Amino acid sequence: MRQHWNEVQPVDSFSVTMKGMLHNDDKKVITFLYQPLIGPICTSMYSTLWHAVEENRLWSEQWNHYHLMNLLGLNLQEIYQARLKLEGIGLLKTYIKNEPDARSFVYELHPPLSPEQFFTDGMLNIYLYQKLGQSQFLKLKRFFSDKSIDTKQFHDITRSFQDVFTSYGTAMLHQTDGHEASEPDEGQQFFKKERTTPIRIDETDFDFDLLFAGLTEMMVPRKLFTKEVKEAIAKLSFLYGVNAIDMKNIVLSSLNANDTIDLEELRKAARDWYQMENADQLPELVDHHQPALHRESVTQGETMESKLIHYLETVSPRQLLIDLSDGAAPAKADLQAVEDILFQQKLLPGVVNVLIHYVALKTDMKLTKNYLEKIASHWSRKKIKTVSAAMELAKNEHRQYQEWASGNKEPKQRKNKPIRTEKLPDWFTSQNQTNQSEPENASEIEERRRRLEAIQQKYKKNGGEEGGAD
Repeated sequence: MRQHWNEVQPVDSFSVTMKGMLHNDDKKVITFLYQPLIGPICTSMYSTLWHAVEENRLWSEQWNHYHLMNLLGLNLQEIYQARLKLEGIGLLKTYIKNEPDARSFVYELHPPLSPEQFFTDGMLNIYLYQKLGQSQFLKLKRFFSDKSIDTKQFHDITRSFQDVFTSYGTAMLHQTDGHEASEPDEGQQFFKKERTTPIRIDETDFDFDLLFAGLTEMMVPRKLFTKEVKEAIAKLSFLYGVNAIDMKNIVLSSLNANDTIDLEELRKAARDWYQMENADQLPELVDHHQPALHRESVTQGETMESKLIHYLETVSPRQLLIDLSDGAAPAKADLQAVEDILFQQKLLPGVVNVLIHYVALKTDMKLTKNYLEKIASHWSRKKIKTVSAAMELAKNEHRQYQEWASGNKEPKQRKNKPIRTEKLPDWFTSQNQTNQSEPENASEIEERRRRLEAIQQKYKKNGGEEGGAD
């Protein structure tokens, strides 16, 4: 059974509610700024949920997911994946209520960031720039901006409230009916424009202890690391792949004359650092590395598996795809599939590397998107954070993953046809286990040997042989 059926079924009911009021200007932001990042399916689903709520209302009627499938012309898995992407980018919150004979959802729509918030976000604007290129990005920036008003040559003659309206004096002190009548009835809420909050990155993924160890109190007082500053550091670390040691110099360069951390200078310093490290390129999710906080090896070990763990912790998903393809550029579809997993499932790059390594070699280098997403969703629910934990789970759940790969169908009997032996990563079978699979033919063994030697030769110059692909 497919994984999404465990999360939502067509008969499950749902209602839509608004987190504040949405306006027509929000539609432009969704269409022009968010759609390039989330795609047309997510945009269509967001608009459909929006219009399910009647004008001047905050709640929709109750529907089931059959209705949503028919409206959008999508299957349930596509709707589920679109929901995850909307949640990840901060446009949707999902609530569930389980009852003995039914399950219901509440989809809470959140307004998008304002154009100003989006273009100064420090993360979404960078991804949009990378997605569209400079020309289209600047065109959108002009679309969402206009000349500012210069009031220096004018005088403010605006009247205040008391200049225009007359007070009722002491009579107002005894007027309580108006206050009581203004309170919302029990269980009701007023329409309001919610303040949109930017996407937040979990601060626990960044090693602040290591950063503080390199910055004395005299260099940078701890009081300067406000909640806003720490959130910015965590976000920049995620976006640019900056570790705590490199972040030290970035923080120092962002101190201003008032001995405070200038957030704009912090962003510029992080961007400059990344472009120096990556030949003036801006980042994509597939270029990230495993955060230092979730690495288990500082140096390579002696065994082949420990070397492979170190390799998967220090290489980006894009570079892994290149290495597995003997230096060839990855297919755009493969990069997009990996990018979607990093974005939707919020798996760390090292964990995604294990997933790529497992699936690519198991399926003869074919990264089937649905199969990748199914395993990725399972690992996300299990909260897998490290390379070794991902390897261990892949070993333990191998039988289940085989069923997913075959679509849970019973194999048909075939007469006089050779049985194809399934290939698995070297780390999959530990040294004390007996390999019970049938012998591989000579061409398969030679192919495995060739790929492994190619990666070993590539990484010898980095301080020893690396374990790699089969």
